[in-house]
Amino acid sequence: ALGAPRVVATGNLKQAAPPLPAGQEELEALAQALGGRPRWLAASTHPGEEAKVFEAHRRLKARFPALVTLLVPRHPERGDEIAGEARRRGLALAQRSRGEAPGPRTEVYLADTLGELGLFYRLSPLVFVGGSLEPVGGHNPLEPARLSAALLAGPHMENVAEAAKRLQAAGALQRVEDVQALAAAAAALLGDPERLGAARQAAAAVGREEAAVLDRCLAAIAPLLPGGTSGAIGAAGDEACSHSGMDDR
Repeated sequence: ALGAPRVVATGNLKQAAPPLPAGQEELEALAQALGGRPRWLAASTHPGEEAKVFEAHRRLKARFPALVTLLVPRHPERGDEIAGEARRRGLALAQRSRGEAPGPRTEVYLADTLGELGLFYRLSPLVFVGGSLEPVGGHNPLEPARLSAALLAGPHMENVAEAAKRLQAAGALQRVEDVQALAAAAAALLGDPERLGAARQAAAAVGREEAAVLDRCLAAIAPLLPGGTSGAIGAAGDEACSHSGMDDR
């Protein structure tokens, strides 16, 4: 419509970010503290979701007595509120913001800190994407997918609908409607290493595909840059490199 006769649609540059970082020493220390216990992660949760995660944990404990639930709220300042709710339910909780490490009796490890999702995505083979059981719109599922996590999400993934659809089609993400379905889906994956492994491989594959968007865009632009001058893009005028999601950047 704008007069470019040949358009190369490379994908969404916002999804081409590298994997979230994590400190190796901290990763090793937490992995050792958790040992071989079965575990899953509820990431970027919002008010109303923690109660559902705790109920799912209670249901899962019947099948996996050594289960530990890792919980990273979207807003870490809610940490004390969430910890209080867990303790009212009789759950043994360790709170990261208070310097507490998970012990052998810890049922819930509350990581009410900032900038550590990369660490916890690496520690858990299964991730529930928060903001999706409550009508928030979901959070980026490609971040855990890039770190080979199988994914669960509720019905509200409107903010990341395209990525969720691709992950679901690949067998990496399973949608759940309520806490009963969340617990059942988590149990099915944690109890079947082969199925869990397949979902993790599918997630990693989608993550790698999205990460290649930047290379594809650069490959489309490079022929238009003789001598490396960026002004050649405007001068060439016969090719455009586009991607979805530019409206908010």
